Amino acid sequence: MKLRALSIAAVVGALVAFATLPSRAESDLSLIETAAEYAVLMDAETGEVFFEKGGDVPAAPASMSKLMTVAVLFDALKHEIYTLDDTFTVSRKAWRKDGSKMWVLVGTEISIADLLRGIIVQSGNDACIVVAEGMEGSEEAFAERMTKFGREIGLTNSVFKNATGWPDPEHVMSARDLATLARYLITEHPDLYKFFAETEFEWSDINQPNRNPLLLMNMGADGLKTGHTEASGYGLVGSAIRGDRRIIVVVNGLRSSSERAGESRRLLNIGFREFKSYELFAVGSEVGRAQVWMGENPRVPLTVHEPVKVNVHRRARKGLVVKLAYTGPVKAPLNAGDQVGVLKVEAPGMAPKSVPVYAATDVEKTGFTGRILEAIAFKLYGLRQD
Repeated sequence: MKLRALSIAAVVGALVAFATLPSRAESDLSLIETAAEYAVLMDAETGEVFFEKGGDVPAAPASMSKLMTVAVLFDALKHEIYTLDDTFTVSRKAWRKDGSKMWVLVGTEISIADLLRGIIVQSGNDACIVVAEGMEGSEEAFAERMTKFGREIGLTNSVFKNATGWPDPEHVMSARDLATLARYLITEHPDLYKFFAETEFEWSDINQPNRNPLLLMNMGADGLKTGHTEASGYGLVGSAIRGDRRIIVVVNGLRSSSERAGESRRLLNIGFREFKSYELFAVGSEVGRAQVWMGENPRVPLTVHEPVKVNVHRRARKGLVVKLAYTGPVKAPLNAGDQVGVLKVEAPGMAPKSVPVYAATDVEKTGFTGRILEAIAFKLYGLRQD
């Protein structure tokens, strides 16, 4: 048996299977440049990254790591451990915390809904500590929970030492992790995600605007969080939706708030304009056929259990390659739903992806006479003839 790769002739009219990939210079297409030290553009639906710069480098995230404080709280709300009307008590530590503030008062009880606004809209360090102490008893214990929960949702280059993003050499996140976290908040908590679109919040008679500049740019943005410290520079995690597409942008290590606003907007516009989403196969559609050994049918149709979508630069479409790979002939009997192989999708500038393919129908083992004929055919031709 050997690995077989079959051309998919009817994927999309313009797609070419087994095409020769362009040279490195050609595959660069239109290189994206950014002043950000770290950057990621991600498709929110699929999680595909179609541009990154230092995407996996752990770096100081500043207040952008407050997204993990929010994620831990969102998860508790989803599992009905708390409700938005439940309250946490303000400690002296929370009240005294420096930096961005919600302006909480010692000993007061504040609802979770208002604390979320204090964190998301006002970037309140004090609100983060109120939540951390309310959920885990101490900020240190809550930070450990943040790191553990981050691993559970797929963050691989993040360690949390506090709930606020306060400078600590061991408190780090990568740009890819920030984008992954944003995607988690968007996809897993659509009802609570609306907090990120609020443009202002008043507490203690102090009205503060949301610091996310994208919300005021009339470009479909509805989140998520800015950050700035001396160690991190200026950063932003943003997301915008246009039509049925949503893109997530992360920038970090910029020199000013105006540069942060301009770069995040520019990269989002590039994402929507230059990168297109293509659905190659819908769920249940036939993607090809595999040869069967000792089966009542010589071939079995193959299908996918998830949509096969890619996001590629508009000029990379002509270089898109789709291959069906399986070790065959596949031995009968087969049950519908058995994994048979994978679809391999490649395109210039896109990380290769593999999607499992499954038998669409049952294939029973052939009878004794059929097995004899099959063996003879194999001896004569090496493969089953049909």
